[in-house]
Amino acid sequence: SPKKTPARKSVVSLTSEEPLDDLVAEDGTVSVNLGNQKCTFQDGEWTTETGAAGASQKAHQKMQRKIRQLVEENYLLRVKFDIIMNMLSQTTAESHIQQREIDKFKKQEQKR
Repeated sequence: SPKKTPARKSVVSLTSEEPLDDLVAEDGTVSVNLGNQKCTFQDGEWTTETGAAGASQKAHQKMQRKIRQLVEENYLLRVKFDIIMNMLSQTTAESHIQQREIDKFKKQEQKR
C-alpha cells in the first residue's frame, strides 16, 4: 500500500499577534514578495507586478481584454449585417411584386 505523504511544514510562521497589514492592502488584495518579484492576488488571480514577467503579464491581460472587446464588436456587427440583409431581401421581394403588378396593369391597358 502507498505511504501517506507527510504534512509540509510552513516556512513562514505568522503568529496571531503579528498583523497581516503588510500582506493585505486596504482594497483587500493580497501582496507578497517572492525573491525580486512582487505578486498580488486580485480578482481570483495571482499577478506579478515587477520585473519582465510582470510587464509581459500586464501586456497579455491588456491584449486579452482587447480580444474580448473585438469579439463582442464582431458579434454585434454580424447581428447588424444579418438585420440589413433581411431588410434588403424583404425590399427586393416587395420590389419584384410591385414590378409584376405594374407589368400586369400594362398588359391590361394594351388589351383595351
